[in-house]
Amino acid sequence: MKSEVMSTKETEKSILSAQKFELNGEVISAVPFGSGHINDTFKITTDAANNNLYLLQRINHHIFTNVDGLMNNIEAVCNHLKAKLAHLGEDEVLKRTMTLVPTRDGKKYVKDEAGDYWRVFLLIPETRSYDILETTSQAYSGGMAFGQFQKQLSDLDPKKIVEILPNFHNIEFRLTNLRNAIAKDPVKRVEKVQDLLDYIFEREDKMRTILEMGRANRLPVRITHNDTKFNNVLLDKDDNVQCVIDLDTVMPGYVAYDFGDAIRTIINSAAEDEADLDKVVLNIPLFQSFTSGYLSEAKDFLTDEEVDSLIYAVHLLPYMQAVRFLTDYIDGDTYYKIAYDEHNLVRTKAQLKLVQELEANHAKLTEILAENLLSK
Repeated sequence: MKSEVMSTKETEKSILSAQKFELNGEVISAVPFGSGHINDTFKITTDAANNNLYLLQRINHHIFTNVDGLMNNIEAVCNHLKAKLAHLGEDEVLKRTMTLVPTRDGKKYVKDEAGDYWRVFLLIPETRSYDILETTSQAYSGGMAFGQFQKQLSDLDPKKIVEILPNFHNIEFRLTNLRNAIAKDPVKRVEKVQDLLDYIFEREDKMRTILEMGRANRLPVRITHNDTKFNNVLLDKDDNVQCVIDLDTVMPGYVAYDFGDAIRTIINSAAEDEADLDKVVLNIPLFQSFTSGYLSEAKDFLTDEEVDSLIYAVHLLPYMQAVRFLTDYIDGDTYYKIAYDEHNLVRTKAQLKLVQELEANHAKLTEILAENLLSK
């Protein structure tokens, strides 16, 4: 949870924004909520008899510049998921999907006088999320959640969804940005990271595999989440799957990207910015559990080529993140927030150490994937 105390002005602004939506009752409080870093989120309480709770969000329109497209995406995905789950009954549907609350004039969001954009969701009660995995059962639930999410959206036409962040997982785009940073070298850092650059470019061809499979029409374009951190899954009190949240980055893409990005955060026993590289080792049991949960749902719709692409994504996503961190380091730390001067360099080295560990365990991870596919 966010711990900062809201100013009176900020509180008043959030309450005024919330009052523009179709809420049950009058707003009586607004407090910061959650651990997200992109949008500002507030828990809204009303005076309704059933004590309705809502999530109010100020959309970061500097990152999500196409707010119309963003909100249309979310509405289309939510409606599709609700239709899939309709047989469970309305109460259960509201627990298992995000629900947009319309404005008083029937729109999906409001824009205030300051140019800020606001939206409201129903808050799903009696759920919890974790920033860090604690058990293999949680890993299984996380894998199941994202596999289920992809399966439920597998028949939604990708043409109905806007690519809200173009080239987000395009490794060629990321490597081009890196080369541009090297050419400019604005703060004269290239020379000190040449060994890292050599390591990255030695693997360039291999890391294009998924992109090339897609271009050869070997992989179908589907609707994917694109931010499969574990804290984007809500679990119930018994750590069973409840709902996948944070739909801002839902876009057309390849399913392997979701799998690889989840593994990137789950399998690393150390923090993303761990300076002691000896601590960057693989948690194989968590990989096994997440993979088992994911394939328990996803094998119903994945093609053979998509299954083959999963292991490539396990290597690609930490590699891509290293490329992004190193690009920002060479550029002078203009994109990612840093806590100290070499923070992006430390992040880069940690991600590349993870790539190294994944390469060393490639055969074992491939075997686990195969075993879980056969057992489902």
